[in-house]
Amino acid sequence: MGLDKLDRKPEAVPGAGRWLLPVLVLLVAILLALGGETAQQWLRFDRAAISSGEPWRLVTGHFVHLGWSHFALNAAGLVLVWYLVGDVFDWIRWFLIGVFTVITMDIGLWLFDPGLMWYVGLSGLLHGILAAGLMEKLRKPDKEALILMVLLLGKLAWEQFSGPLPGSESTAGGTVVVDSHLFGALGGVVAAILLRIRVRHTASI
Repeated sequence: MGLDKLDRKPEAVPGAGRWLLPVLVLLVAILLALGGETAQQWLRFDRAAISSGEPWRLVTGHFVHLGWSHFALNAAGLVLVWYLVGDVFDWIRWFLIGVFTVITMDIGLWLFDPGLMWYVGLSGLLHGILAAGLMEKLRKPDKEALILMVLLLGKLAWEQFSGPLPGSESTAGGTVVVDSHLFGALGGVVAAILLRIRVRHTASI
């Protein structure tokens, strides 16, 4: 099963099938949340610990949370984002987009936010999923997708110049790392573009 298969327009998956990936993500996040503070300390994106030889944190840091309120906020965000764009790609492409987005965030946070000592949460990945889905939707005229993309870009610009959206930190229960949203969205956009380039290249062979 290669990337040449990805040019097929994915058909709607009946029933709960479309929601399999987000459900799996939330189950993993719930299991990690049950570990409490101890799990968070061992699994979060932690610059010092990663430098000391704990590379798994580059992945697990995106699935642990500050607490249950932070998890609930991200879970609601994932449900909303998946409702909006979850049917745009099949599960293979979404998996690839997710992996690329996480890698982009890790590189971005590590290289361009050196003052960030630790980070947790799904929000960066959510921005990547939304950005990738909207990029695919905008391949054809779509007023709703255009409006959502403008709102996403506006949110990212606000966060970069004015800080987190009002009330977001109190809701999450801690500091919002806005750079994770920026790098996540960038990863999603680039992943969607690369997949499309790969598909076109394969189709022309």
